Amino acid sequence: MNIPFLGNRRQKVGVPDPEGIAELLAECELLRSQADRAGVRLDDSPASLEALDQLVPRWRDDEETSAWLGNDAGLYLGTVIVRTVPGAAWEIRADGQPVVRLVSGREFDVVDAGHEWAASGVPELSQLYAEVAEA
Repeated sequence: MNIPFLGNRRQKVGVPDPEGIAELLAECELLRSQADRAGVRLDDSPASLEALDQLVPRWRDDEETSAWLGNDAGLYLGTVIVRTVPGAAWEIRADGQPVVRLVSGREFDVVDAGHEWAASGVPELSQLYAEVAEA
């Protein structure tokens, strides 16, 4: 049925819009909320990663919060990399895991790194960023 005043409502089939994916992955709602409560401004800069590394890890007492926060931390790390390292881009692997791919072809599982950071604080997000930015 074609109802002209509704317009063409069919979705385009094919590759998702990279900018749309990047915006979706950048939301990191729980991390942004926790950071805001601690007075840390997340402006998608490398300096904001250093500020996150300085947060008191109160979330480690709650396993569910820690898991969500780890996911968000990884996505935020990826967002900072994609927005500041020339040629870096998000890629969604066949298993659905978002990763950051550099121009060199090197791939970083930032979500896994975020989970490690949330659980133990090591490696630091700013340290991971520095390693990726050098590559």
